[in-house]
Amino acid sequence: MEYRILGREGPQIPVLGFGAWPLGGGMGAVEEQVGIATVRTAIDAGLTLIDTAQAYRTSESVIGRALKDGYRERCFLATKASHDYTRQGIMAAMENSLRNLGVDYVDLYQIHGWNPRYPIEESMETMARLQEAGKTRYIGVSNFNAGQMEQAIAVTGFHSNQLLYNLFDRQIEAQDIPFCERHGIGILSHSSLAKGLLTGHYAPGHKFAADDERSKFPRFQGEVFSHYQALAGRLEQIARGKGLSLIQLAIAWLLRASTVSCVLVGARNPAQVAEYGGALGVTFSADELARIDEVLAEVPRPTTGA
Repeated sequence: MEYRILGREGPQIPVLGFGAWPLGGGMGAVEEQVGIATVRTAIDAGLTLIDTAQAYRTSESVIGRALKDGYRERCFLATKASHDYTRQGIMAAMENSLRNLGVDYVDLYQIHGWNPRYPIEESMETMARLQEAGKTRYIGVSNFNAGQMEQAIAVTGFHSNQLLYNLFDRQIEAQDIPFCERHGIGILSHSSLAKGLLTGHYAPGHKFAADDERSKFPRFQGEVFSHYQALAGRLEQIARGKGLSLIQLAIAWLLRASTVSCVLVGARNPAQVAEYGGALGVTFSADELARIDEVLAEVPRPTTGA
């Protein structure tokens, strides 16, 4: 495993982390024992940053069971307050997460998203109090754009921002990445494989089950889905030329950005974890990056939903 500092002055973390949204069932049901085995396989493989959230359905509880037998001591555990960002709401969310996870503290606690209903001053002050109380070692935000980060950092400093970033979703490059660079904020990329579009696992016409969130997302339907699959196929050809899988190319491309402290990748079973390590140590020539950009120039404009 390779490691980077989280932000400018944060802890050392692995460049690959385990994103635990799928374990909660949002992309289809996962049996509890399979989920436990998947978390432990990830930790054993060096993906020792485990990221979950209040909103990830049963994910925290599954992780809590997985972290027994010495696994807690081997991981950097991150979770998020997802709904009510008042002082009382964040405090209650933290206590509930600690209970679900079976731990006394987490390593990183994050505000899951920006919501103008809740004053950011109160939210960030509460996060700072939780850090002072030892409930979390570090604090972060998630899905905050540059303007929102500016408001948050005026209240208290934070180490990270978890942002949507992958080959098909590059909106953060214009303003958000430069802001993070200037202020020493580490980026945790989520949806790093575009929820499966960058895996090459789905044939044309694939239909997602009703309990899979992708069944409701526009980019996984009809001609739009087919277009993304065609682009993924062209990227896979570039990957093969480097001796990589499409998944490994997608991860390595994210790691080319030094501001990305950790690429979060999900898995629904232990077998899916094995491929990720092949992305480490990969570099790109200027010609390869130009060929990738040529493909990405044909990515459709962003639509509602992932």
